Amino acid sequence: MARKIGSRYTAHQILGRGSAGTVWLGEGPEGPVAIKLLREDLASDQELVSRFVGERTALLGLEHPRIVSVRDLVVDGNDLALVMDLVRGTDLRTRLDRERRLAPEAAVAIVADVADALAAAHAAGVVHRDVKPENVLLDMQGPLGPGASHPALLTDFGVAKLIDTPRRTRATKIIGTPDYLAPEIVEGLPPRASVDIYALATVLYELLAGFTPFGGGHPGAVLRRHVTETVVPLPGIPDELWQLLVQCLAKGPASRLRASELAARLRELLPMLAGMGPLDVDEPGDDAEDGPEEPAAAAPAPPGDPVRRGTVPLVPGARPADANRDTHTSMRVPAPDELAGGARGTARAPRAAGAPRPGSARNRAVARRRRAVLGAGAVVLAAAVGAGAWLAGGGDGDDPGPRDTGNSAPAAP
Repeated sequence: MARKIGSRYTAHQILGRGSAGTVWLGEGPEGPVAIKLLREDLASDQELVSRFVGERTALLGLEHPRIVSVRDLVVDGNDLALVMDLVRGTDLRTRLDRERRLAPEAAVAIVADVADALAAAHAAGVVHRDVKPENVLLDMQGPLGPGASHPALLTDFGVAKLIDTPRRTRATKIIGTPDYLAPEIVEGLPPRASVDIYALATVLYELLAGFTPFGGGHPGAVLRRHVTETVVPLPGIPDELWQLLVQCLAKGPASRLRASELAARLRELLPMLAGMGPLDVDEPGDDAEDGPEEPAAAAPAPPGDPVRRGTVPLVPGARPADANRDTHTSMRVPAPDELAGGARGTARAPRAAGAPRPGSARNRAVARRRRAVLGAGAVVLAAAVGAGAWLAGGGDGDDPGPRDTGNSAPAAP
């Protein structure tokens, strides 16, 4: 059912729903558009509306071929909406769900496009703060690039910043998608451009591996891993690409590359990745015989603070991502003692396909078999040593006592 959005736009069809609102296929004076209509509780927040209007110039000023441009902002009664370019294609999450992981050449080409978008935004003083596959759109009508990849465009600029008001979050809250949050955000520091680089490197890891480096389990456990755990290498990844990933996933923001540097370095790697197939790795915990991982100690979400799920594809025909994935969570900043310990069972170490997961039931069974073989070997070795001693001692098993060799002096009478 069509509905009017302000005086210039008509929304015809829902394309998707997400944590911040609903995306519609709409029509404006210049043709088809995507209209992101924010939730009613956000639209009724006068502080947020004022912040929304205050960001108008910055949002409308972001123009780049790899950015989904915001054409207009609408504040009309209970409606608060962003009017954006319509991208005819799909989002990166949908492609990743379908293919599980991408060939390195295609993954790197897509991430280089997004890095270009971030470079333009950062130069304009805008931090995205919510880089993830759901916010990367693939233009199916654009020319194919390296690895037969479609041009990638970054969307939803400013939405996380608009929602993350000081009154709404205070200093004890963080808003974002747990899998992609930089350590400094988890520790309560203000987000700078480097948080986008960390999130984008996490996306690249996910495109290559099929899973994020620190994800899985309760959001509190995920946040702790970002701060305390080291990313584990992916089997089969070229060393040059791995070193680039490690640098951009550094815990210290100053160690990460700038967006323009990341885009250039990624494109330098494209020739060596040509023709390389997807990495052959298993996701931690994806083997049925492995059994569940041990539960990790987690920072609990505050009472009454619901976890919001879902994604917002801005393209016709795109389906929302798996509703079981936490895509945008508001929760308290974990206390220092909660971030200090790496609870056993939280590490997500990728492994070569077919290898047992460390700590899994199959891994423990292999260890038991190995111990049994070693134990049996020790028994055989001990038996062999005992037999040698028996032969050397005369073979009767009793203490032979002193032996007469013919050289002893005669006993005294």
